[in-house]
Amino acid sequence: MGLDFDSFVLAAATANLSDEPAAREHADAIEFRMDLADEPLAALEDYDGELPILATNRAEWEGGEATDEGRLEALAEATAFDAVDAIDVELESILEGEAEELLETARERGVSIVASAHDFEGTPPRKEMVRTLTEAGKYADVAKLAVTAESKVDTLALLSATEQLTSHGDTVATMAMGEVGSHTRAVAPVYGSKIGYAPVDPADATAPGQYDLETLADLVARLA
Repeated sequence: MGLDFDSFVLAAATANLSDEPAAREHADAIEFRMDLADEPLAALEDYDGELPILATNRAEWEGGEATDEGRLEALAEATAFDAVDAIDVELESILEGEAEELLETARERGVSIVASAHDFEGTPPRKEMVRTLTEAGKYADVAKLAVTAESKVDTLALLSATEQLTSHGDTVATMAMGEVGSHTRAVAPVYGSKIGYAPVDPADATAPGQYDLETLADLVARLA
């Protein structure tokens, strides 16, 4: 039970689960953006697709559209659906103690946990990125960090942190957002990143700098 992150997982990011058939050829999972969907729990109940779901209910303060009221509770409800094999929980919510019940529910139901942190302003120093990923890994199956690269130096620091943690046996997912960092979405898996995100349709990108699904799948396969 739960999503297996022993190997790289390419997630098709969408707010519409009817995109699933179009994603099957290239994706390993669907990242369902509950915060961008009108009736996310109803959509999960009706889902009959083949790909497992990584459910994300991204908070407004972390770049999403979900308000805090009922946000984590809805994510907990999502873990009851058989198709939901993993959830994404903001590291800040975990550290503040707000997600304790959610994490417990997910573990009881055999649902994998991704603890995520996003920096939309820039790229922290390498040591800080390592600390953030290490902290996230204490609570989750995968520690995820997305930063905003302003230079190639930033992308190198992120890839270096990724390699260091992977070599120590940690399971991490990393990417640099924005135009300068877009190549890291294809290159980070070479250094050990275990999750990649891409929209089925490029017009539906849920983060800056995303490749479309087919392009990212091809690039990762070529570089592997």
